[in-house]
Amino acid sequence: QVQLVESGGGLVQAGGSLRLSCVASGRTASTNAMGWFRQAPGKEREFVAAITWSGDNRLYYTNSVKGRFTISRDHAKNTVYLQMNSLRPEDTAVYYCAAGIRPRGTPQVADFGSWGQGTQVTVSS
Repeated sequence: QVQLVESGGGLVQAGGSLRLSCVASGRTASTNAMGWFRQAPGKEREFVAAITWSGDNRLYYTNSVKGRFTISRDHAKNTVYLQMNSLRPEDTAVYYCAAGIRPRGTPQVADFGSWGQGTQVTVSS
């Protein structure tokens, strides 16, 4: 089992930036990818970005965040980051860090078996 702890959420005005961090501990050797998902009130959890944990450093993004969000990793710190720029009110959600297998296509919730507790991101207009 992998334990994940997120930080970095908060309240920001539209157009602003935030950086989320997620520190992994436990059985990280079994992790092939890490990702960020988000869930807004009344909506299903949706994929935001993911990165493979070793090897080719492949990146995955949902279309709505391409060009605005950047996912990155630091192996030495067992940490994955999500830099979020040009934030929009529709980005408001609880953001969850996840660890799991290497996605075969568009990353899905089912690809990730370990989840953090979530961090709130609120973007005001």
